[in-house]
Amino acid sequence: SKLEVLFEHPLYNIPIPAVTEKDKLFVVNPMEKFSFRSSGSDEWVSSSKAETLLPTGKTAYDTYPTWLKFHVGINRYELYPRQDPLMHTLLRDLATQRIVSSVQKSGGTQLKLIMTFPNYGQALFKPMKQTRDQETPIDFFYFSDFERHNAEIAAFHLDRILDFRRIPPVSGRLVNITKEIRDITTDKKLAKTFFISPAGNVCFYGECSYYCSTEHALCGRPDRLEGSMATLLPDKTLAKRRSWRSPWRRSYHKSKKAEWELNPNYCAQVRESPPYDRGHRLLDLIDMTVLDFLMGNMDRHHYETFEKFGNDTFLLHLDNGRGFGTHSRDELSILAPLQQCCSIKKSTYLRLQLLATPSYRLSDLLREALATDPLAPVLAEPHLWALDRRLGKVLAAVGHCLA
Repeated sequence: SKLEVLFEHPLYNIPIPAVTEKDKLFVVNPMEKFSFRSSGSDEWVSSSKAETLLPTGKTAYDTYPTWLKFHVGINRYELYPRQDPLMHTLLRDLATQRIVSSVQKSGGTQLKLIMTFPNYGQALFKPMKQTRDQETPIDFFYFSDFERHNAEIAAFHLDRILDFRRIPPVSGRLVNITKEIRDITTDKKLAKTFFISPAGNVCFYGECSYYCSTEHALCGRPDRLEGSMATLLPDKTLAKRRSWRSPWRRSYHKSKKAEWELNPNYCAQVRESPPYDRGHRLLDLIDMTVLDFLMGNMDRHHYETFEKFGNDTFLLHLDNGRGFGTHSRDELSILAPLQQCCSIKKSTYLRLQLLATPSYRLSDLLREALATDPLAPVLAEPHLWALDRRLGKVLAAVGHCLA
């Protein structure tokens, strides 16, 4: 396994600082344990008479569902550890656990569902909107592009291979629209949008501001539909997140350009404004830029951080559905922060150089990672080849800065 060899490389074993209690997103009460209901259902409950040790001698933590262990493990420095023993189980749960509730997620331009499992875990479901080999038409504006379920899956694995680990785990899943959405939804607005197509397929379209109409309905074959299942982050009432507007946000206008597109010295003013005037925030944003360029994502208008950690923490790379839309051309404007600021983390640069070598070729690593997904093949081969070409262009941009 090339992935196993990669994760054993010294560049993937740089230690993070010691994690203190204040660096953890949640401080867990060691007296609190969870157990399955005695009625025989799959639901777990917090035990009212908790003991520090269970009859098995294991700690209370061992009674937590996998999604809760994931939440408890989040700290100032990483969303999940490099060698995360939970990852395999968490991805399997997303792909196989019984769905007990499906409701539409409010907001956004396209349809997304919140799905709940018997152990109270939740996932964000993005349905399939186009096939693997369809490219975004060249005359489409970036803000009118589809969100792709397979881009969400591939983005998670790419982010992990780059050692950023800032995207919550995502798995592909084949969902039965009838049994796992229509028959169990409590969302009345969503329920009204189901219909049977002339071809006899079960379809629905939901309510949203852009692609929610009978013309853009999501249809099964006859009721089977692919989608991505992304682990939800802790509820914002438990762990507040702050949303930051990206300084390199696009204009989202058909003819207007953003300031960074007109001012070659734009980075100088960014460096003088908080939170980019100190710490590693700008370098973290450039990490995100590299990720976006590799997958061709032009839609990074905001990013988020956990409020508890202030400015000294990682950025969350959420909403990656507009990546991997084109493989035949590269959007160099995505690299503007790197090109204008001429800054990159040394560790990121060294890993990018490693991923450009034949032994650790980026396309081979992502192909291997995606082969384990239930919806494999997740990406068409030309998208994987494009990664190696784009990686060369990132390294060339850094080389130009060095020169």
